[in-house]
Amino acid sequence: MRLADRPLAGVRVLDYAQYVAGPFATMLLADLGADVVKVEPPTGDAWRHYNPHAPGESTWFYALNRGKRSVALDLKTDEGRAASARLIAGADAVVHNMPPERAARFGLDRESVRTANPRTVWSCVTAFGTEGPDAGRLGYDIIAQALSGLLMADARPEDAVPRRSGGIAMADLTAGLLTCISVLAGVAGRERGRQAPGVEVSLLGAALAVQVQRFVRIGESGEAADHAPPPVEDHAPPPAVDHGPLTAAELDRTARATAGADRLEPYYRCYRTADSFLALACLNTAQRRRLLGILGQDDLWVADPQAAPADEAERTVRAELVDRFAAVFATRPLDHWLSVLAKHDIPAGDVRLLGRLFDDPQVTGNGLVQTVRQPGVGPVQLLGNVFKIDGAAAPAARPAPRLGEHSAELLGEHPVTPEAAASAGPAVPSAGPAVPSAGPAVPSAGPAVPSAGPAVPSAEHCSPPAAPPAGYSSPPSPGSPGCPGSPLSAPPAAAAPGIRELHGTAERNGA
Repeated sequence: MRLADRPLAGVRVLDYAQYVAGPFATMLLADLGADVVKVEPPTGDAWRHYNPHAPGESTWFYALNRGKRSVALDLKTDEGRAASARLIAGADAVVHNMPPERAARFGLDRESVRTANPRTVWSCVTAFGTEGPDAGRLGYDIIAQALSGLLMADARPEDAVPRRSGGIAMADLTAGLLTCISVLAGVAGRERGRQAPGVEVSLLGAALAVQVQRFVRIGESGEAADHAPPPVEDHAPPPAVDHGPLTAAELDRTARATAGADRLEPYYRCYRTADSFLALACLNTAQRRRLLGILGQDDLWVADPQAAPADEAERTVRAELVDRFAAVFATRPLDHWLSVLAKHDIPAGDVRLLGRLFDDPQVTGNGLVQTVRQPGVGPVQLLGNVFKIDGAAAPAARPAPRLGEHSAELLGEHPVTPEAAASAGPAVPSAGPAVPSAGPAVPSAGPAVPSAGPAVPSAEHCSPPAAPPAGYSSPPSPGSPGCPGSPLSAPPAAAAPGIRELHGTAERNGA
């Protein structure tokens, strides 16, 4: 199917997000035909520099940003913000993952976007929501998994320390799916004459959403249904050598490879403290430098980001760093480390049990717990609405319906003939409780993982959109110097002030 024939053809989405959740959402929108313009700082999305195979080149970035075009803007300047406003004036949706204060400075808060274009759907991904004691706090996937109880879903923690199952960014990817849904809903509602909404999604809410069947408590202070099913085997899929059944030897080899890779990541993992556990997330050079200073450690590949990556010497040093970090973290209690790391803007969090979150102020403050009165049961607490629309709390949801509860009501809206009604049988069941099916539906083994390698943009993505906003610098035509995939790729010609096409940079992003 051609791009012009896809469902979102003609829809322009501006992607100001970095790392995983927001870019994953906009990649899905691009897959559905949207014209996604990635708006990056002059140093680029920080994910361009994560585990690079060459300076400024990372397969992690390729995997989440295919099908997009890129514009580099310095939103710290008046010219950059003015150029951004011009882009918003021609956009159908804006997606970002900035803290509220920074978004306001850069003209990306809901009101600024609405002023620039009342028809632009505004979607924001935060770590913990915009209300509650953790609003504005730095956080990434592993922190959200820790604070949501999701890390404890793995019954086999490594070396008695909780870890992410298979290293999968479950909170990030789920938040990306929810953000994609929010944009689709906003565009659909707008086309029906409603005002373009502003929708917030949080990693915390996403991490709770994937535990929706476990995050239930009968009554308002009773025992939570915090009973995890048997864990899915914690391993990456085996190499696609053949299509035969998975063998025990392959399973063991793959599991050991996954565990080995995890051992090489000192900056993004859980550590034991003197009295509990700490989830740590340092995803850029600036954060890692601050952490090394606190712990009194050194790392050549942080001191010199241009050092050759991923060789045997680096692997040896990183494995040693895990042990050295662990030794230091074990000397002080959790509260000490949380306080020190917070003062240095280093994302970290404690590891929590899911059943304790019904009364957690961050969870309740963002409406992520709701109480419904289930007929025949009484009050039941469960996951609240993960979408926060236009800053308003979601209305209370109706409880799960009894079997056939609304049959008469709904069938009355669409009358049927007596013959059809007779053939269909009784519309309303007996008054007794409905018997559930033999077992719950089993979800798929895991989230879909985006392709690990880069996708070369098609010629359609190299063509400028119809009627671009003033000041927008479109990509060159296919086959010309500068077009992605062109054998004559070269730096583009000078663009309008404040806007230039991004063609990669070796400069590291320092947060």
